Amino acid sequence: MSGQAEFDRIKQATVIGIGLIGGSLALGLKERGGVTVHGYDASPETVAKAEALGIIDHGHTSLEAAVREADVVFLAVPVGVASAILTELAQLPLQDQCIISDVGSTKGDILRTAVSHPALAARFIGGHPMAGSHQSGVEAARAHLFENAYYVLTPLVDTSMDQVRRLSECLECSTGARLVIMKADHHDRVVGAISHLPHVLAAALVNQVAGYNQENEWYHRLAAGGFRDLTRVAASDPVMWRDILLSNREALLELLADWTSEMEAIQRAIQQGEGATIESFFQEAKQAREGLPERKKGVIQPSWECYVDLPDRPGGIGEVTTLLGREEISIVNIGVMQSREGRPGALRLVLADQEQWSRAKACLSQNGYSIFDPDTDPVD
Repeated sequence: MSGQAEFDRIKQATVIGIGLIGGSLALGLKERGGVTVHGYDASPETVAKAEALGIIDHGHTSLEAAVREADVVFLAVPVGVASAILTELAQLPLQDQCIISDVGSTKGDILRTAVSHPALAARFIGGHPMAGSHQSGVEAARAHLFENAYYVLTPLVDTSMDQVRRLSECLECSTGARLVIMKADHHDRVVGAISHLPHVLAAALVNQVAGYNQENEWYHRLAAGGFRDLTRVAASDPVMWRDILLSNREALLELLADWTSEMEAIQRAIQQGEGATIESFFQEAKQAREGLPERKKGVIQPSWECYVDLPDRPGGIGEVTTLLGREEISIVNIGVMQSREGRPGALRLVLADQEQWSRAKACLSQNGYSIFDPDTDPVD
Protein backbone atom coordinates (compact mmCIF):
# COMPACT_ATOMS: atom_id res chain seq x y z
CA MET A 1 0.00 0.00 0.00
CA SER A 2 1.38 3.42 -0.92
CA GLY A 3 2.10 6.03 1.72
CA GLN A 4 -0.64 8.27 0.33
CA ALA A 5 -3.20 5.45 0.45
CA GLU A 6 -2.16 4.60 3.99
CA PHE A 7 -2.61 8.24 5.01
CA ASP A 8 -6.07 8.30 3.43
CA ARG A 9 -7.30 5.08 5.01
CA ILE A 10 -9.84 5.46 7.79
CA LYS A 11 -8.29 3.99 10.93
CA GLN A 12 -10.54 5.25 13.72
CA ALA A 13 -14.31 5.68 13.73
CA THR A 14 -16.85 6.90 16.23
CA VAL A 15 -20.41 5.62 16.25
CA ILE A 16 -22.93 7.85 18.00
CA GLY A 17 -25.89 5.76 19.13
CA ILE A 18 -25.15 2.09 19.76
CA GLY A 19 -28.37 0.29 18.93
CA LEU A 20 -29.05 -2.28 16.22
CA ILE A 21 -27.83 -0.12 13.30
CA GLY A 22 -25.01 1.65 15.13
CA GLY A 23 -23.87 -1.56 16.80
CA SER A 24 -23.90 -3.51 13.54
CA LEU A 25 -21.96 -0.75 11.81
CA ALA A 26 -19.44 -0.73 14.67
CA LEU A 27 -18.99 -4.51 14.46
CA GLY A 28 -18.45 -4.37 10.72
CA LEU A 29 -15.89 -1.59 11.07
CA LYS A 30 -14.03 -3.58 13.74
CA GLU A 31 -14.21 -7.12 12.39
CA ARG A 32 -14.19 -6.57 8.65
CA GLY A 33 -12.61 -3.15 8.21
CA GLY A 34 -9.86 -3.34 10.82
CA VAL A 35 -10.94 0.04 12.20
CA THR A 36 -10.65 1.05 15.85
CA VAL A 37 -14.16 1.94 16.98
CA HIS A 38 -15.21 4.36 19.69
CA GLY A 39 -18.84 4.46 20.70
CA TYR A 40 -20.99 7.15 22.27
CA ASP A 41 -24.43 6.74 23.80
CA ALA A 42 -26.42 8.79 26.26
CA SER A 43 -27.05 5.60 28.26
CA PRO A 44 -24.05 4.46 30.36
CA GLU A 45 -25.62 0.99 30.52
CA THR A 46 -25.68 0.73 26.71
CA VAL A 47 -22.06 1.87 26.49
CA ALA A 48 -20.98 -0.69 29.09
CA LYS A 49 -22.92 -3.45 27.35
CA ALA A 50 -21.43 -2.57 23.95
CA GLU A 51 -17.92 -2.74 25.42
CA ALA A 52 -18.64 -6.02 27.22
CA LEU A 53 -20.00 -7.59 24.01
CA GLY A 54 -16.95 -6.46 22.05
CA ILE A 55 -19.03 -4.31 19.71
CA ILE A 56 -16.85 -1.23 20.32
CA ASP A 57 -13.25 -0.84 21.44
CA HIS A 58 -13.82 2.21 23.64
CA GLY A 59 -17.05 3.59 25.07
CA HIS A 60 -17.89 7.19 25.97
CA THR A 61 -20.67 9.21 27.54
CA SER A 62 -18.84 12.44 26.58
CA LEU A 63 -19.47 13.40 22.97
CA GLU A 64 -16.33 15.55 22.76
CA ALA A 65 -14.09 12.74 24.01
CA ALA A 66 -15.72 10.24 21.67
CA VAL A 67 -15.07 12.21 18.46
CA ARG A 68 -11.77 13.92 19.28
CA GLU A 69 -9.47 11.57 17.28
CA ALA A 70 -12.01 10.16 14.80
CA ASP A 71 -11.38 9.91 11.07
CA VAL A 72 -15.12 9.38 10.57
CA VAL A 73 -18.16 9.93 12.80
CA PHE A 74 -21.43 8.08 12.18
CA LEU A 75 -24.71 9.43 13.57
CA ALA A 76 -26.71 6.27 14.23
CA VAL A 77 -29.55 8.01 16.05
CA PRO A 78 -33.25 8.57 15.25
CA VAL A 79 -33.94 11.23 12.61
CA GLY A 80 -35.77 13.31 15.21
CA VAL A 81 -32.54 14.02 17.14
CA ALA A 82 -29.89 13.71 14.42
CA SER A 83 -29.89 17.40 13.47
CA ALA A 84 -29.45 18.50 17.09
CA ILE A 85 -26.44 16.22 17.56
CA LEU A 86 -24.98 17.38 14.25
CA THR A 87 -25.24 20.96 15.50
CA GLU A 88 -23.33 19.93 18.65
CA LEU A 89 -20.61 18.36 16.49
CA ALA A 90 -20.23 21.63 14.59
CA GLN A 91 -19.02 23.25 17.83
CA LEU A 92 -16.46 20.57 18.69
CA PRO A 93 -12.80 20.28 17.63
CA LEU A 94 -12.50 17.53 15.00
CA GLN A 95 -9.64 16.12 12.93
CA ASP A 96 -9.02 18.18 9.78
CA GLN A 97 -10.02 15.34 7.44
CA CYS A 98 -12.77 13.90 9.67
CA ILE A 99 -15.89 12.85 7.78
CA ILE A 100 -19.34 12.99 9.38
CA SER A 101 -22.14 10.77 8.09
CA ASP A 102 -25.51 9.53 9.30
CA VAL A 103 -27.72 6.46 8.79
CA GLY A 104 -31.19 8.07 8.71
CA SER A 105 -33.91 7.17 6.24
CA THR A 106 -34.53 10.83 5.30
CA LYS A 107 -31.87 13.22 4.12
CA GLY A 108 -33.52 16.64 3.65
CA ASP A 109 -33.45 17.94 7.23
CA ILE A 110 -30.01 16.60 8.12
CA LEU A 111 -28.42 18.03 4.96
CA ARG A 112 -30.03 21.43 5.55
CA THR A 113 -28.53 21.41 9.05
CA ALA A 114 -25.11 20.50 7.67
CA VAL A 115 -25.23 23.30 5.07
CA SER A 116 -26.15 25.83 7.77
CA HIS A 117 -22.83 25.23 9.57
CA PRO A 118 -19.69 26.27 7.63
CA ALA A 119 -17.61 23.84 9.72
CA LEU A 120 -19.64 20.91 8.36
CA ALA A 121 -20.25 21.79 4.73
CA ALA A 122 -17.06 20.15 3.42
CA ARG A 123 -17.12 17.11 5.69
CA PHE A 124 -20.74 15.87 5.89
CA ILE A 125 -21.90 13.00 3.67
CA GLY A 126 -25.45 11.78 4.19
CA GLY A 127 -25.85 8.02 4.38
CA HIS A 128 -28.64 5.44 4.51
CA PRO A 129 -27.91 1.70 4.84
CA MET A 130 -31.10 0.11 3.52
CA ALA A 131 -31.25 -2.89 5.84
CA GLY A 132 -32.43 -3.66 9.33
CA SER A 133 -34.00 -6.36 11.45
CA HIS A 134 -37.17 -7.19 13.37
CA GLN A 135 -34.92 -7.17 16.44
CA SER A 136 -33.62 -4.06 18.16
CA GLY A 137 -30.99 -2.96 20.65
CA VAL A 138 -27.26 -3.43 20.87
CA GLU A 139 -27.67 -7.14 21.67
CA ALA A 140 -29.08 -7.72 18.17
CA ALA A 141 -26.10 -6.11 16.39
CA ARG A 142 -24.28 -8.25 13.85
CA ALA A 143 -21.44 -7.50 11.45
CA HIS A 144 -23.17 -8.88 8.35
CA LEU A 145 -26.44 -6.93 8.74
CA PHE A 146 -25.78 -4.72 5.69
CA GLU A 147 -24.17 -7.36 3.49
CA ASN A 148 -25.48 -7.12 -0.12
CA ALA A 149 -27.90 -4.36 0.87
CA TYR A 150 -27.89 -0.98 -0.87
CA TYR A 151 -26.12 1.78 1.07
CA VAL A 152 -27.01 5.23 -0.29
CA LEU A 153 -24.65 8.19 0.08
CA THR A 154 -25.88 11.76 -0.48
CA PRO A 155 -22.84 14.10 -0.43
CA LEU A 156 -23.15 17.86 -0.32
CA VAL A 157 -22.06 20.09 -3.19
CA ASP A 158 -18.98 21.20 -1.23
CA THR A 159 -17.93 17.67 -0.29
CA SER A 160 -14.79 16.59 -2.16
CA MET A 161 -14.88 13.39 -4.18
CA ASP A 162 -11.77 12.31 -2.29
CA GLN A 163 -13.78 12.31 0.94
CA VAL A 164 -16.61 10.41 -0.76
CA ARG A 165 -14.07 7.87 -1.99
CA ARG A 166 -12.56 7.44 1.48
CA LEU A 167 -15.95 6.82 3.07
CA SER A 168 -17.10 4.53 0.25
CA GLU A 169 -14.01 2.35 0.44
CA CYS A 170 -14.34 2.08 4.21
CA LEU A 171 -18.02 1.13 4.04
CA GLU A 172 -17.62 -1.36 1.20
CA CYS A 173 -14.89 -3.16 3.11
CA SER A 174 -16.62 -2.99 6.49
CA THR A 175 -20.23 -3.75 5.56
CA GLY A 176 -20.21 -5.66 2.28
CA ALA A 177 -22.99 -3.32 1.14
CA ARG A 178 -23.56 -2.01 -2.40
CA LEU A 179 -22.73 1.71 -2.37
CA VAL A 180 -24.91 4.10 -4.38
CA ILE A 181 -24.49 7.89 -4.71
CA MET A 182 -27.77 9.80 -5.07
CA LYS A 183 -29.15 13.31 -4.73
CA ALA A 184 -30.85 13.86 -1.39
CA ASP A 185 -34.24 14.91 -2.78
CA HIS A 186 -34.30 11.93 -5.13
CA HIS A 187 -33.44 9.58 -2.25
CA ASP A 188 -36.21 11.00 -0.08
CA ARG A 189 -38.86 10.60 -2.79
CA VAL A 190 -37.81 7.04 -3.63
CA VAL A 191 -37.68 5.92 0.00
CA GLY A 192 -40.87 7.83 0.68
CA ALA A 193 -42.64 5.80 -2.02
CA ILE A 194 -41.29 2.36 -1.11
CA SER A 195 -41.16 2.67 2.68
CA HIS A 196 -42.75 5.75 4.23
CA LEU A 197 -45.97 5.73 2.19
CA PRO A 198 -46.58 1.98 2.76
CA HIS A 199 -46.25 2.53 6.52
CA VAL A 200 -48.86 5.30 6.35
CA LEU A 201 -51.24 3.17 4.27
CA ALA A 202 -50.83 0.13 6.52
CA ALA A 203 -51.54 2.20 9.63
CA ALA A 204 -54.56 3.83 7.99
CA LEU A 205 -56.01 0.45 6.97
CA VAL A 206 -55.52 -1.00 10.46
CA ASN A 207 -57.16 2.05 12.03
CA GLN A 208 -60.08 1.89 9.59
CA VAL A 209 -60.75 -1.79 10.30
CA ALA A 210 -60.32 -1.22 14.05
CA GLY A 211 -63.03 1.42 13.85
CA TYR A 212 -65.39 -1.00 12.11
CA ASN A 213 -64.53 -3.66 14.69
CA GLN A 214 -65.83 -1.49 17.52
CA GLU A 215 -69.31 -2.00 16.06
CA ASN A 216 -68.83 -5.58 14.86
CA GLU A 217 -66.12 -7.83 16.30
CA TRP A 218 -66.12 -10.10 13.24
CA TYR A 219 -63.77 -7.70 11.45
CA HIS A 220 -60.92 -8.74 13.73
CA ARG A 221 -62.06 -12.32 14.08
CA LEU A 222 -61.88 -12.89 10.33
CA ALA A 223 -58.68 -10.88 9.82
CA ALA A 224 -56.34 -13.76 9.03
CA GLY A 225 -52.91 -14.09 7.45
CA GLY A 226 -53.41 -11.92 4.37
CA PHE A 227 -54.56 -8.90 6.39
CA ARG A 228 -51.82 -9.36 8.97
CA ASP A 229 -49.11 -9.66 6.29
CA LEU A 230 -50.37 -6.64 4.37
CA THR A 231 -50.40 -4.46 7.50
CA ARG A 232 -47.36 -5.89 9.31
CA VAL A 233 -45.44 -2.60 9.22
CA ALA A 234 -48.27 -0.83 11.08
CA ALA A 235 -46.78 -2.29 14.28
CA SER A 236 -43.69 -0.05 13.96
CA ASP A 237 -42.59 2.50 16.58
CA PRO A 238 -45.07 5.45 16.49
CA VAL A 239 -42.54 8.05 17.70
CA MET A 240 -39.96 7.01 15.12
CA TRP A 241 -42.52 7.20 12.31
CA ARG A 242 -43.83 10.56 13.49
CA ASP A 243 -40.30 11.96 13.14
CA ILE A 244 -39.67 10.27 9.78
CA LEU A 245 -42.86 11.64 8.23
CA LEU A 246 -42.23 15.15 9.49
CA SER A 247 -38.65 15.11 8.23
CA ASN A 248 -39.80 13.94 4.78
CA ARG A 249 -42.98 16.00 4.63
CA GLU A 250 -42.47 17.49 1.15
CA ALA A 251 -42.04 14.13 -0.58
CA LEU A 252 -44.80 12.50 1.48
CA LEU A 253 -47.36 15.18 0.65
CA GLU A 254 -46.72 14.70 -3.08
CA LEU A 255 -46.89 10.92 -2.76
CA LEU A 256 -50.12 11.05 -0.75
CA ALA A 257 -51.65 13.30 -3.40
CA ASP A 258 -50.71 10.74 -6.07
CA TRP A 259 -52.17 7.95 -3.93
CA THR A 260 -55.42 9.87 -3.47
CA SER A 261 -55.70 10.21 -7.26
CA GLU A 262 -55.17 6.45 -7.66
CA MET A 263 -57.90 5.68 -5.13
CA GLU A 264 -60.31 8.15 -6.70
CA ALA A 265 -59.77 6.51 -10.10
CA ILE A 266 -60.51 2.98 -8.87
CA GLN A 267 -63.46 4.32 -6.83
CA ARG A 268 -64.95 5.81 -10.01
CA ALA A 269 -64.41 2.55 -11.90
CA ILE A 270 -66.22 0.55 -9.21
CA GLN A 271 -69.03 3.10 -8.95
CA GLN A 272 -69.59 3.11 -12.72
CA GLY A 273 -69.20 -0.65 -13.13
CA GLU A 274 -66.18 -0.39 -15.45
CA GLY A 275 -65.08 -4.01 -15.37
CA ALA A 276 -62.29 -3.58 -17.93
CA THR A 277 -60.76 -0.71 -15.94
CA ILE A 278 -60.88 -2.71 -12.71
CA GLU A 279 -59.33 -5.76 -14.37
CA SER A 280 -56.59 -3.59 -15.88
CA PHE A 281 -55.92 -2.08 -12.45
CA PHE A 282 -55.20 -5.51 -10.99
CA GLN A 283 -53.41 -6.80 -14.10
CA GLU A 284 -50.93 -3.92 -14.06
CA ALA A 285 -50.32 -4.45 -10.36
CA LYS A 286 -49.81 -8.18 -10.87
CA GLN A 287 -47.25 -7.64 -13.61
CA ALA A 288 -45.41 -4.98 -11.60
CA ARG A 289 -45.40 -7.18 -8.49
CA GLU A 290 -44.03 -10.15 -10.45
CA GLY A 291 -41.30 -7.91 -11.84
CA LEU A 292 -39.96 -6.97 -8.41
CA PRO A 293 -36.57 -8.39 -7.36
CA GLU A 294 -36.58 -11.54 -5.27
CA ARG A 295 -36.35 -11.28 -1.48
CA LYS A 296 -33.50 -8.88 -0.74
CA LYS A 297 -32.52 -6.56 2.04
CA GLY A 298 -34.30 -3.23 1.83
CA VAL A 299 -35.97 -0.45 3.77
CA ILE A 300 -38.95 -2.67 4.62
CA GLN A 301 -37.57 -5.82 6.11
CA PRO A 302 -38.75 -9.15 4.70
CA SER A 303 -40.75 -11.36 7.03
CA TRP A 304 -39.21 -14.82 6.85
CA GLU A 305 -42.45 -16.80 6.95
CA CYS A 306 -43.04 -20.45 6.18
CA TYR A 307 -46.59 -21.77 5.61
CA VAL A 308 -47.20 -25.47 6.22
CA ASP A 309 -50.29 -27.54 5.45
CA LEU A 310 -51.13 -29.23 8.74
CA PRO A 311 -53.59 -32.12 9.16
CA ASP A 312 -56.14 -31.50 11.91
CA ARG A 313 -54.98 -34.05 14.47
CA PRO A 314 -53.81 -33.87 18.11
CA GLY A 315 -50.12 -33.11 18.49
CA GLY A 316 -49.66 -31.86 14.94
CA ILE A 317 -48.14 -28.53 15.93
CA GLY A 318 -45.87 -30.21 18.45
CA GLU A 319 -44.55 -32.57 15.78
CA VAL A 320 -43.51 -29.65 13.58
CA THR A 321 -41.86 -27.65 16.36
CA THR A 322 -40.07 -30.73 17.70
CA LEU A 323 -38.76 -31.53 14.24
CA LEU A 324 -37.39 -28.02 13.77
CA GLY A 325 -36.04 -27.94 17.32
CA ARG A 326 -33.95 -31.05 16.68
CA GLU A 327 -32.33 -29.20 13.77
CA GLU A 328 -31.72 -26.15 16.01
CA ILE A 329 -33.93 -23.98 13.81
CA SER A 330 -35.17 -20.92 15.67
CA ILE A 331 -38.90 -20.04 15.44
CA VAL A 332 -39.63 -16.36 16.18
CA ASN A 333 -43.44 -16.68 16.06
CA ILE A 334 -46.07 -19.28 15.27
CA GLY A 335 -49.76 -19.14 14.40
CA VAL A 336 -52.59 -21.28 13.03
CA MET A 337 -54.39 -20.05 9.92
CA GLN A 338 -58.07 -21.06 9.84
CA SER A 339 -59.65 -18.90 7.07
CA ARG A 340 -58.91 -21.26 4.20
CA GLU A 341 -61.69 -22.85 2.21
CA GLY A 342 -61.03 -26.31 0.79
CA ARG A 343 -57.76 -26.84 2.67
CA PRO A 344 -56.63 -28.46 5.89
CA GLY A 345 -55.26 -26.19 8.60
CA ALA A 346 -52.17 -24.13 7.92
CA LEU A 347 -49.34 -23.42 10.30
CA ARG A 348 -47.63 -20.06 9.89
CA LEU A 349 -44.03 -20.05 11.11
CA VAL A 350 -41.92 -16.91 11.35
CA LEU A 351 -38.19 -17.63 11.25
CA ALA A 352 -35.32 -15.50 12.51
CA ASP A 353 -33.59 -14.89 9.17
CA GLN A 354 -33.15 -16.14 5.62
CA GLU A 355 -30.80 -18.95 6.60
CA GLN A 356 -33.24 -20.30 9.22
CA TRP A 357 -36.12 -19.90 6.73
CA SER A 358 -34.35 -21.94 4.05
CA ARG A 359 -33.39 -24.67 6.50
CA ALA A 360 -36.94 -24.88 7.89
CA LYS A 361 -38.48 -25.27 4.43
CA ALA A 362 -35.96 -27.95 3.47
CA CYS A 363 -36.39 -29.84 6.76
CA LEU A 364 -40.21 -29.87 6.60
CA SER A 365 -40.31 -30.82 2.93
CA GLN A 366 -37.91 -33.71 3.52
CA ASN A 367 -40.20 -34.97 6.28
CA GLY A 368 -43.31 -35.03 4.10
CA TYR A 369 -44.90 -31.69 4.96
CA SER A 370 -46.40 -29.58 2.18
CA ILE A 371 -45.03 -26.01 2.07
CA PHE A 372 -46.88 -23.30 0.14
CA ASP A 373 -46.24 -19.69 -0.81
CA PRO A 374 -49.00 -17.22 0.19
CA ASP A 375 -47.97 -14.90 -2.67
CA THR A 376 -49.09 -17.45 -5.26
CA ASP A 377 -51.42 -19.62 -3.14
CA PRO A 378 -53.31 -17.20 -0.86
CA VAL A 379 -54.34 -18.35 2.59
CA ASP A 380 -57.49 -16.23 2.72
